[in-house]
Amino acid sequence: MKVLIACEFSGVVREAFRERGHNAISCDLLETEKEGKHYKGDLFDLLYLGWDLIIAHPPCTHLAVSGNRWYAGTELRKQSVEFVERIWGCDCKKLAIENPVGVLNSMSDILPKPQYIQPWMFGHGETKKTGIWKRGLPDLIPTNIVDGRDQRIWKMPPSADRSKERSKTYQGIAKAMADQWGHL
Repeated sequence: MKVLIACEFSGVVREAFRERGHNAISCDLLETEKEGKHYKGDLFDLLYLGWDLIIAHPPCTHLAVSGNRWYAGTELRKQSVEFVERIWGCDCKKLAIENPVGVLNSMSDILPKPQYIQPWMFGHGETKKTGIWKRGLPDLIPTNIVDGRDQRIWKMPPSADRSKERSKTYQGIAKAMADQWGHL
């Protein structure tokens, strides 16, 4: 499959698909952290190039409920919702948009109800409730439910790379996406 992993600098999801033989490329405004096929630039430069599957991880800063204190009612939040809706409007039959619990359900009239997943459903003993808005894809089935409900992401102290660390996809979730959606 020809797979675009949009808004991903870490290379985690891209490499999960490449390990299964897919032609996957990531794109982000940042350089990739893992060597591999990566486009540094605007995802809309690539969005309409005939992908079999697109998985997008739009920035959550202005969308997550954790930012309500700063972004509720702001133009930045409105623009962030419009950015996600623009991705949703692309011509790709298999599309997933991933984002933490936020305002997409209440502020968008075009997105479907999301599936919610947790890292502990895919082998990581942590919590980070995440929505996946899907078109043409089945729900992700948990692969390795584990004990432990650490709020590591929520507890991260301030640091220069905190936002990058908080935005990385868990390896178990990336593997589940590649295993379950990579054969469709």
